[in-house]
Amino acid sequence: MEFFVPNGAATVTVQHAIYGTDASSSWELWAQAQSCNCNKWTKVGNTVFTTSSTLQAAAFNVNIAGNVKFEIRKTSGGPSQLNIDDFAITDFGVAQPSIDNDHLALGNPSGAVTDVSFPSNYLMVKPQYKLSYNRDQGKPNWVSWHLDASDRGTAPRVDVFGPDPTLPEGWYQVQATSYTGSGFDRGHNCPSADRTSSPQDNAATFFMTNMMPQAPGNNQGPWADLEEYSRSFLPSATNPAGNSEVYIICGSYGVGGTGSNGGVTNTLDQGRITVPNRTWKVIVVIPVGDNDVARISASTRVIAVDMPNTQTLNTNWGTHRTTVDAIEAATGYDLLSALPMEVQTAIESKVDTGPVAVPTN
Repeated sequence: MEFFVPNGAATVTVQHAIYGTDASSSWELWAQAQSCNCNKWTKVGNTVFTTSSTLQAAAFNVNIAGNVKFEIRKTSGGPSQLNIDDFAITDFGVAQPSIDNDHLALGNPSGAVTDVSFPSNYLMVKPQYKLSYNRDQGKPNWVSWHLDASDRGTAPRVDVFGPDPTLPEGWYQVQATSYTGSGFDRGHNCPSADRTSSPQDNAATFFMTNMMPQAPGNNQGPWADLEEYSRSFLPSATNPAGNSEVYIICGSYGVGGTGSNGGVTNTLDQGRITVPNRTWKVIVVIPVGDNDVARISASTRVIAVDMPNTQTLNTNWGTHRTTVDAIEAATGYDLLSALPMEVQTAIESKVDTGPVAVPTN
């Protein structure tokens, strides 16, 4: 594109396919804002892999105000050609706003879809959280949820792990016993203690689709402390100083962790479950209110951590802090993609330096 679009861009949708009988290719969308008065291009969203001769839609959250132009850059496939069609732009400010408190209000990190044709990036939507499930790894890629005072109540910990009946028919169901004797915990992504408003909400956190093989030293140590810290922002009878709500995204990546049995373990359950090498989490903290996405700014506190999945790691979660950019580079995900690009640039490049201890009243 050799010209600037005058009304900015909230989203871009591109129809794409392989050309004729050519081989598969990958490509990326890049954007340039005229307001920077420079020749700086920024990658938008994730790399797209085109494998079908039938046109399919790739959607991108852009969120750039003012004049903007785009490039499509082919990144693999050699001489193979792409069929690019229907490049559609939604003007900035026209796109439907995300719903307050929606678990994916800040974006869909991997562009997950509820389509069995994508078994390694299958979107599962629950009232308690949303996740990208990886059938081939037997665990989620990531889980995303909103947390405020209404999610916390007096419901007890159900503590009944089990297979998720909402997985597509024919997919392997990870069982409650699949981790038995492995030296790894059934590690919650969305924690049980984040969903205590009702027994039903708490029970939903015990589906095995919400679990990852987690070294006890990780799960019961700094990971658990970070979970407790994230809840300390919420107002409650025992925490009257709390005045915030939070958005949380977490997951795992890599292969090979060290559990309580020692050594490096790559898989469990006869190869059906991948043991990750790292566990990560991003927490966005905002004051209680409405129109959440619009209230996130360059000064919003964002906590990003990346921990080794081992028994021997520093027990202070604060020592594992990193940037959102670093987690994106490690995972290939596009985190916080619903935010304006200038806000993403500001908050994703900073390492949090705030307190790490749960406040005492």
